[in-house]
Amino acid sequence: FISDPNKPVPWSMETRTSQGHLWMVEDQRFASRRPDVLVYQTEILKEDVTIAGPIIANLFVSTTGTDADWIVKLIDVYPGNTADNRPNPQNVRMGNFQMLLAGEVFRSKYRNSFEKPESLVPNKVTKIEYDLRDKCHMFRKGHRIMVQIQSSWFPVIDRNPQKFTDIYHAKAEDFQKATHRVHRSKQFPSHLRVKVVKLN
Repeated sequence: FISDPNKPVPWSMETRTSQGHLWMVEDQRFASRRPDVLVYQTEILKEDVTIAGPIIANLFVSTTGTDADWIVKLIDVYPGNTADNRPNPQNVRMGNFQMLLAGEVFRSKYRNSFEKPESLVPNKVTKIEYDLRDKCHMFRKGHRIMVQIQSSWFPVIDRNPQKFTDIYHAKAEDFQKATHRVHRSKQFPSHLRVKVVKLN
């Protein structure tokens, strides 16, 4: 996908003057419709699936730039026939609601050290592994499990110019489009690692 720091993926579909907490469980359909967000989802679950513990993102990525952010989001997708909540003052439609469960960012240049950042080599496949923090959640029968991957989440995360530079002193011309790839193959098996808990 093409990532443009001048058209970042927003953190919310609403225009808010303060961050608050609602965005942490907000419907992600606004993001899944964007061409710069990768979307993966399971088939409809035939039984409840409970996860507990750390969520680890293992990505094999490449980019035409020299730096990139990777945001991974874990989402619970509700069935299409889910009834709306009552009362429903904001007119939220729960059918196919994409509830954000977990989301975290990793800036590529810190993949080996936070003290000594390193540039990415353009078009070279690089492994990025990081923790989305612990979560305990039950995906109900009839729901789907979704993962979204993107490279901006503004303004939760500051924009990455996608060029290896000091972001705090970056000039307007430093912010450039880049083509990002998340590789999925036997050689480069990008995946999300979770612990499934059996309750019975």
